Amino acid sequence: MYIRKKILNAAIGSAALFSSSSFAQLEEIVVSGTLQSNIVNSMSPPLLIRDTPQAVAITTAEEIRDRGFRELGDIVRYTAGVNQSQGEGHRDSVVFRGVRSTADFYRDGLRDDVQYYRSLYNVEQVEVLRGPNALLFGRGGTGGLINRVTKKAVVGQSGGSFDVGADSFGAFDVAADYNIQTGANSALRINVHRDSLENHRDLFDGQRVGFNPTFRIELDSKTRLDLSYEHANHERFIDRGIPTDNGAPVEALADITFGTGDLNVQRLTADIFKGSLSRELSSGSRLNVNLQYDTFDKLYQNLYASGYDGTLVTMDGYKDPTARENLFFDTNFITGFDTGSVSHTMSIGAQIVSTENQNHRFNTFWSTTSDDNEVFNVTNPMNFSVNSAGVATSVDFTSDLNNSTSSSIDVTSVYIQDQINIGDNLILMLGGRLDNFDITVNDIKAGSAQSRDDSEFSPRVGVIFKPQHSLSLYFSYSESFLPRSGEQFKKLSESSARLDPDVFENTEIGVKWDVAPGLLFTAAYFDNEQTQAVRDNVTGEQGEIVGLQVEGFELELKGQLTEDLVIAAGYTSMDGTTGKGGVPREIPESTMHLWANYQVNSNFGLGIGFAYQDEQNIKNDKPGLIVPDYTRWDAAAYYNLSDNTVIRLNIENLSDELYFPFSHSTHQASVGKDMNARLSITRRF
Repeated sequence: MYIRKKILNAAIGSAALFSSSSFAQLEEIVVSGTLQSNIVNSMSPPLLIRDTPQAVAITTAEEIRDRGFRELGDIVRYTAGVNQSQGEGHRDSVVFRGVRSTADFYRDGLRDDVQYYRSLYNVEQVEVLRGPNALLFGRGGTGGLINRVTKKAVVGQSGGSFDVGADSFGAFDVAADYNIQTGANSALRINVHRDSLENHRDLFDGQRVGFNPTFRIELDSKTRLDLSYEHANHERFIDRGIPTDNGAPVEALADITFGTGDLNVQRLTADIFKGSLSRELSSGSRLNVNLQYDTFDKLYQNLYASGYDGTLVTMDGYKDPTARENLFFDTNFITGFDTGSVSHTMSIGAQIVSTENQNHRFNTFWSTTSDDNEVFNVTNPMNFSVNSAGVATSVDFTSDLNNSTSSSIDVTSVYIQDQINIGDNLILMLGGRLDNFDITVNDIKAGSAQSRDDSEFSPRVGVIFKPQHSLSLYFSYSESFLPRSGEQFKKLSESSARLDPDVFENTEIGVKWDVAPGLLFTAAYFDNEQTQAVRDNVTGEQGEIVGLQVEGFELELKGQLTEDLVIAAGYTSMDGTTGKGGVPREIPESTMHLWANYQVNSNFGLGIGFAYQDEQNIKNDKPGLIVPDYTRWDAAAYYNLSDNTVIRLNIENLSDELYFPFSHSTHQASVGKDMNARLSITRRF
């Protein structure tokens, strides 16, 4: 309660400052959401990609439409430096430069770390940042992060769009976006969507509903207030994939779903309330204040294959309900000033976060084994009413409580960054962030509690040299940390509570070149290293060891190649080593993607793309257990029926290749989508 009072008092104080200030105008970079956006909204202040000393990729709302993307995983497939993970079939999970994460997701710069599949109906653009990002975002972000920039109400405009689509699997989706002028200085925008989910796998279905109204009022010529509310209601079948054998997924089992429609289910209800005030102060200065409250109720329950001997399959499972409540207060002050011939853009910020999390985990309980495992014959469809010995069996998800915890997290952060322009050719970025992360985890089942209070400083140094206006050469060093309570705050053992957080260091050298107007080439070499605290079992003394190490390089080319041809191409090469000196999981040696749009005439366009992923280990230090490499081709066509109406055809997996994009563990290899055609119409009004 104390931390929430601090947040509310800080918000009231900031509002008073807004109401009493009267200063000149500050020039502001505005994210427009156009096809080739080159502004990184995640930065404070927003920066041109060319002036950002780290690898960044932006996918706009128009690109999402044209390529038929439906989820973040579709964007990741066509982004260098990142690859997908399974997420156990119920959540976004991304591998950022070799570091798997289920929590490094943000919505308009504020943390969105609950585990679910995020919709794209209300985004202006999606930004994928690589490398540690603790300076602006705090804990986590150890290999990178994804920030969704959502659509806001626009004063002075009226109109919107309507989208409807259906695919050959039977999925159907509809979305609407409408902005209306509500007064001389105010506007209301409403985004809403409903998806009916289907895919190539038996039993898979689900639905997603989203509702997101935003309201903007210009209180005066220098002050803007944005209010928003988002409600999400999701339900889907959880598909944990198929078993592996002889070191690879068993292709003969690709058509079998190892679960049931009533037991493998994920449900999410989320409500997000946010208010943002932006005030222009003295010339070259701006103050931003954000206050957000959100609640998430999440349930996932599933059966999955935990063993396979070539004939029989062992089934396991669990039920995991989570309730989370967050309160954020975030403020930053941006000002520009000169010291002699050197110009500065300084950003000073603070953040207070209060989180309450409740989680329970129930193991499956089979009547025949009185355990969480049972063995079955492989049939299509699977029959879980009779075990492999022919004995009738049943399963429940309430008899075996594995763990039950409640967690309280209070985070207080301050940061400062100075962007120093030395002449026309040299930019220095110096900054640091101090986070105090205080967590208490109550183990309800064990009747015990553990606490940990960490204060961590995260530095960032960037140097940008611009031999000419269109070319940037940069060096960057940054750090981030991850507390021992993990990404989802569910556990904190007695031994973990005595250990410092993991620290991730990133060194990056790169080049960004505007080859031509609207065409950007970027290249980056990176070296990431994890340092873990450990405790000697004999002496009890704390030491450090080197954990995961990843190095590699990325190449990307994006933009207008000719008057009629737009491309987005990328290549990544990575090599990693675990703390034991072995090969890490989920790091393909190379990935490659290309998407090309060709405007045949003023009304008709075509798109073609492919994504290649090299083979990768399923588990750390197990080089004989792999997911094979694959190449997936996609295509698109779009036709302007009128100035305001576009019809699109998108085809996934054009060659209908059988492939396995990822595997969560040894016997949960996901089966990639069969060829799928989606027809959609966009009407603007």
